[in-house]
Amino acid sequence: MGRYYSGDIEGKFAFGAQSSSAADRFGVTGQSPGYIEYLYTEADLTALEAELKAIEASLKEYKTPLLAYYDLFGVEDDVEITFKSYIEKGDFKPMGPIMQDDFNDYRIGKKIQNCVIKHGECSFTAEL
Repeated sequence: MGRYYSGDIEGKFAFGAQSSSAADRFGVTGQSPGYIEYLYTEADLTALEAELKAIEASLKEYKTPLLAYYDLFGVEDDVEITFKSYIEKGDFKPMGPIMQDDFNDYRIGKKIQNCVIKHGECSFTAEL
């Protein structure tokens, strides 16, 4: 069982590790009982990009492999296991829970950013 988000971007939250309100982190607070609705516009890009940079900085030695991974494979869902394997092959120590949370949030943040850049806005609903 899992929780999903859908709309201009779609995906599944990391099971047991990612809040349905993860997108709040990028400058817009979701609204509505039972589910959370988000609308990001070009006006939100500055805050969104600042939070993405903060996440990149928090990943320390994982920053370079993370960015290389996204350059190679994009920001699709269900990539945690593949990314963990990618990290292990690079001879990095396993990521701790906080870095894993940041990694999961980074994925959704990049999706939002790409959607806003491409369409001028990004709207989606997150299950609680």
